[in-house]
Amino acid sequence: MSTIITEEEKLNHPYYKLMELRGDLLETELNSWSRLDLIEWLCWNDRNGVYKDEDSLQEFGNIVSKEEAIEIISRQITQA
Repeated sequence: MSTIITEEEKLNHPYYKLMELRGDLLETELNSWSRLDLIEWLCWNDRNGVYKDEDSLQEFGNIVSKEEAIEIISRQITQA
C-alpha cells in the first residue's frame, strides 16, 4: 500500500526539510542529530542500504559511525 504525502506535509517533515539544506546549514543540522537519528534517516532514504548496527556488523564487521553517517547523508542529498 502506497502512502502519498502532500507537498505541505513534506515541508513540515524533518526528513524532507533536511533534504532542502546545503553547505554549512546541512552540516550544522547533521551534527546536531544523534548517531541513531542519522541512521534512521539513512534507512528511511535508502531502504536497500546497510546502516543498522546488526546488519552492518553482519555485512561489514563494523557499524556506521556518526561521522560516516554524516558523510553518506551529505553525499546522498547533494547528489540527488
